Amino acid sequence: MVVIKKVILIVLDSAGIGALPDAGSYGDAGTNTFVHTAAAAGGLNLPNMRRLGLGNITDIKGVAKVAAPVGFYGKMGERSSGKDTTTGHWEMAGIILDTPFTVYHDGFPDGLIEAFKAEINSDILGNYAASGTEIIEELGEEHLRTACPIVYTSADSVFQIAAHGDAIPLDRLYEICRIARRLCDKFMIGRVIARPFMGEPGSFYRTADRRDFSILPPKRTILDMLKSCGANVIGIGKIEDIFAKQGLTRAIHTKSNIDGMEVTAECIAKYDTGLIFTNLVEFDMVYGHRNNAKGYARALEEFDSWLGGVTKTLTAGDLLLITADHGCDPTTKSTDHSREYVPLLAYCKANENGESLGVRDSISDIAATIAEIFGITGDIPGASFLDKISS
Repeated sequence: MVVIKKVILIVLDSAGIGALPDAGSYGDAGTNTFVHTAAAAGGLNLPNMRRLGLGNITDIKGVAKVAAPVGFYGKMGERSSGKDTTTGHWEMAGIILDTPFTVYHDGFPDGLIEAFKAEINSDILGNYAASGTEIIEELGEEHLRTACPIVYTSADSVFQIAAHGDAIPLDRLYEICRIARRLCDKFMIGRVIARPFMGEPGSFYRTADRRDFSILPPKRTILDMLKSCGANVIGIGKIEDIFAKQGLTRAIHTKSNIDGMEVTAECIAKYDTGLIFTNLVEFDMVYGHRNNAKGYARALEEFDSWLGGVTKTLTAGDLLLITADHGCDPTTKSTDHSREYVPLLAYCKANENGESLGVRDSISDIAATIAEIFGITGDIPGASFLDKISS
């Protein structure tokens, strides 16, 4: 019987693996982030994820099936309504949303905008759906002249605020985002996102100081339960933001995928027990939303190369889980998230006799599995797959 003491949960943000049955109602029929990225790149070189069984989940160009994978593999559906970061991560932690967060395709209502302007004592620019890189090119020069924050949204439930560091200092940007977060709660908007940028007209660029301010989870998550039991719960990347600072014993913000991977490796070496929960955001933010399939492919290969080294450092009491929170197919006309299954790879050095975990109903199976590992009982949806890994 395998005894697991530490779980390392890594989210490849947006790395979906095929359209869910209801994807058509979201405008996402036929999407497949992993498969289409591989095809666009002429194949993916992912030997380490292949060893874990990635190619056994579905046909991915360059990632062949293996007869005897050392990991356990499958894919998970999303029971919650929606296809955004918060919804996916919350379901992963044991919260299933029956009602999706509100999306404002045509800009935010006057009541919200007027209240926001009054509280920050400033007018705004924008208030429409746009690409983050395009809107700062469109409005950046006027923003520098007026110091009015740029407000915009997307196909997701996000209230995004862009500001140049010379017009609105970073601390002030975070302050007005906290104001927006409070005002957005009654409108059921999932996240307020600070989008700082620098540069000159014609050459603006977003910086790595993005911050997400999520709505509070409606109930306790597996993170809260672990923390209450005295376990280490380490959030890396934007995990603290997604869970509104709840349920963590330590939070480490990162600036890139590479930074996130390095911090994750350090924490694996430092902590013997508990949960290490990492989000690698660049798959989504830098490549998926910008329809950069080849960049997405390079980022997957970069992660796979790191994975090969980090798996050698794992102990018999470690369980590595690799998944995603939604899709963001970079080969479609849309630059928005896509409603997809997410991959599930599980690796435990004490049991390398990998097998299929099948097509699972919910991402919350991860929460159920973590709960069983740490002996936590309570209102946790999902079905644990610990029995297969530990036998």
